[in-house]
Amino acid sequence: MATPNASNPNRRGFLKTVGAASVLSTVPRHVFAQHGSEATIRVALVGCGGRGTGAAADALNVKSAKLKLVAMADVFDHRLNSSYNTLTQVFADQADKVDVPADRRFVGFDAYRHALDQLRPGDIAIFATPLAFRGVHFQYAIEKGVNVFMEKPLSADGPTSLRLLELAKQASENNLKCGVGLMVRHCRARRELHDRIANGEIGDIILMRGYRMHGPVVTCFSTPKPEGREELMWQIERFHSFLWSSGGLFSDFNIHQIDELSWMKNAWPVKAMGIGGRHYRGDYIDQNFDSYGIEYTYEDGAKLYFDSRIMPGCKNDMSSIAHGSKGSAVVSHSGHTPGRVRICSGQNQDRKDTVWAYPQPEQNPYQLEWDDLVEAILKDTPYNEVPRGVEASVVTSMGRMAAHTGQEITFEQMLNCSHEFAPGLPNFSKDGPAPVMPDSEGRYPVPMPGIVRDTEYLTATTQPS
Repeated sequence: MATPNASNPNRRGFLKTVGAASVLSTVPRHVFAQHGSEATIRVALVGCGGRGTGAAADALNVKSAKLKLVAMADVFDHRLNSSYNTLTQVFADQADKVDVPADRRFVGFDAYRHALDQLRPGDIAIFATPLAFRGVHFQYAIEKGVNVFMEKPLSADGPTSLRLLELAKQASENNLKCGVGLMVRHCRARRELHDRIANGEIGDIILMRGYRMHGPVVTCFSTPKPEGREELMWQIERFHSFLWSSGGLFSDFNIHQIDELSWMKNAWPVKAMGIGGRHYRGDYIDQNFDSYGIEYTYEDGAKLYFDSRIMPGCKNDMSSIAHGSKGSAVVSHSGHTPGRVRICSGQNQDRKDTVWAYPQPEQNPYQLEWDDLVEAILKDTPYNEVPRGVEASVVTSMGRMAAHTGQEITFEQMLNCSHEFAPGLPNFSKDGPAPVMPDSEGRYPVPMPGIVRDTEYLTATTQPS
């Protein structure tokens, strides 16, 4: 099975079968303008929600080079304006960091093209829209010869995963640097923990546990669409509620911990089984379950049990634990940062059993992922996190599909599933149809495990529970 360590030149698994290039590929490279430490790297932000705004701020905080935001794009003018106002306030004492006059703020489905047109080869585009748009935006970035940073997840179905792998190959062939927002991989504490686990400090990993349990986020569960709102625009704005736009809350929220635990294992799971359900939903009519319980199995038989619950008034937990034959490790203590990672001699993670802990405070991994990307640009070293980001997205989708269908789903089944959520996406328009449409009562298709046994649940109109 393919290792999640993108620096390993002996990667096996599906990347080899589809011919995607390793990040250490030695294919001939085209030469783009390289930026020295005194040059200014221009940045364009595509997708101006909270994640995009945060990513832009982290980019502008890089110390090793001069970065300047020169263009912004979104399908919603209110989001773009809010992001612009936030960034100008954050960098009020560094006015040269944000240089985006009104004529470089673009709104609409083609806004990304106009924003990237403001860049030169070797500059950076940030893609922080819902995941459904990744392939279209990535392709244009490659055509323009610009480096990219794209938020996770990258894909939610097989066809888009395979398409992104091919685009990643093209990006590497053209010497583009590509970062993916799985920032935990850049956490120095987790990197040391990973090395210690690989060196046998907790023995063989036989079991891992991950939890993401908290109350609802605004866009997780949607009430009926307001009168007068365009269907497609409503679904994009409420992207967590719809499988086509985000992979649902399971893919969008849980990929980090599934990825970090698989990293510690140095493998991706080969299959998944899962359960989940919709409970006291009230007027919510989105496509999500409220709770998920997934059993991932690795090639050597080791298990990862991942539990997700989005409910108010319940116990919150956001942690990741690895159990080995000689001890255990805390990969995440409570949230993504600080990790507060440690190794324990026993299986209960008691503080008194701690045999190693990373010194505090830890550096911010959200900043570190940008520092690492820019360093690769400045030093012109191979850097492409997209293949690994696709792998993590496929593994996460595998768990989601297992719960939604009630079937065991393998890695290969998920990767090669022919159903595509939004095949008409390149032709989207504000007034056009959405990939999934409501029934006569305004309700959307929902998973029905055991009844709808395959991807038909994605498009069939069924009654919510």
